Amino acid sequence: MKKIIFLSLLICTTMQAQVTIEQSKHDNDIKLSTLPYYSFGKGIGITSPDSLFQFNIRFRLQNRATYIKNDGERAAYDGQIRRLRLRFDGYVGNPKFLYAIQLSFAPGDVGEIKEGENINIIRDAVIFYRPNKHWNISFGQTKLPGNRQRVNSSGGLQLTDRTINNAKFTIDRDFGFQFHNMNEFKDKFSYNFKGAVSTGEGRNVTGKSDDGVAVTGKIELLPFGAFAKDGTYFEGDVMREPKPKLMLSGAFQQNNHARRTQGQLGNDLFEQRTMKSVLLDAMLKYRGFAAMMSYMSRTTNENAVTFNPDDLTESNYAYVGNGFDYQLSYNLKSNYEFIGRYSTQNVGDDIQAIVPNTREISFGVTKYIWEHAFKVQTEINFDKLQYDNGTTKNNWYLRFQVEIGI
Repeated sequence: MKKIIFLSLLICTTMQAQVTIEQSKHDNDIKLSTLPYYSFGKGIGITSPDSLFQFNIRFRLQNRATYIKNDGERAAYDGQIRRLRLRFDGYVGNPKFLYAIQLSFAPGDVGEIKEGENINIIRDAVIFYRPNKHWNISFGQTKLPGNRQRVNSSGGLQLTDRTINNAKFTIDRDFGFQFHNMNEFKDKFSYNFKGAVSTGEGRNVTGKSDDGVAVTGKIELLPFGAFAKDGTYFEGDVMREPKPKLMLSGAFQQNNHARRTQGQLGNDLFEQRTMKSVLLDAMLKYRGFAAMMSYMSRTTNENAVTFNPDDLTESNYAYVGNGFDYQLSYNLKSNYEFIGRYSTQNVGDDIQAIVPNTREISFGVTKYIWEHAFKVQTEINFDKLQYDNGTTKNNWYLRFQVEIGI
């Protein structure tokens, strides 16, 4: 009899708990400068009637098929789920205290599982304190305030992926503290200051404690005011800005005693190196036109090549050098967009004998169905690799990609 009474009370309590949650009638789009995800709508969200918590959920799916022809190799075909992401965000107790979690499940996101290393499912796991609209203070793992294209969500790109320079010189995600001071206004001069102190080891790294940290600082200037719908954080003028909008930014990072070939990314070095990164960006949008330019570089305090002390024939190197990216596009009123991009990458003197310089040109057509949240993309890409011994290789690919999400 006691068990029956207990079960009845439990069922009644559960039913009461279920009716205390209702769909939010307010804007549940959590806009945080540390997490510039592209959002077409508000996702799916619930807010408790007493406003003690809010929970939002979103997903992204990116499928692609590629025809690849590399110099001296047979042609190949590749089809894959490039990205599959789940994002959760909201607040607990007070809207000033927020959280954001992003998980990735596609093989290209998680990477190869290696013995002794952590699985890379967690992309973002961060807690925020937002005392007012000008300040975001965060603690946890998320993107650092680096180059524009890396800070942009991969779902907000015009072409099917980021540039060759972003792949080698970006500073990516890390665990630590961030401080953002945001001062954006509609049609007048705006500016943002962002800083971070982080481990310098990258995401999901444990058991590698040392005395080195990464220090990052960034400034963003918007001379003509803020872009429509947070347009700083997505490529292309899908909003067709009625007035010219310009963003200029510069970031610097010093990663002390870095252990990996690309700072927060790459394989382990045999010796630690202190790395310095400079990241400059410009972006202009007006009436469907968009133009973007970036410069990225990385240097080390010592020779970039490191050797295995137990076997001097075995070596690894920090990826040093610099590169420029130039991108131009026009979005028709029918939401067909035409994009062209040109990139140059020059490696540092220390690794010239090992790594080629690269020139890359890409052309693409994108059809926006629901802005960046649902789009169909095609791209043709040409790479020219120039080796130190005078030889060259010419590679190209043709790709079809569909992106959908909420």
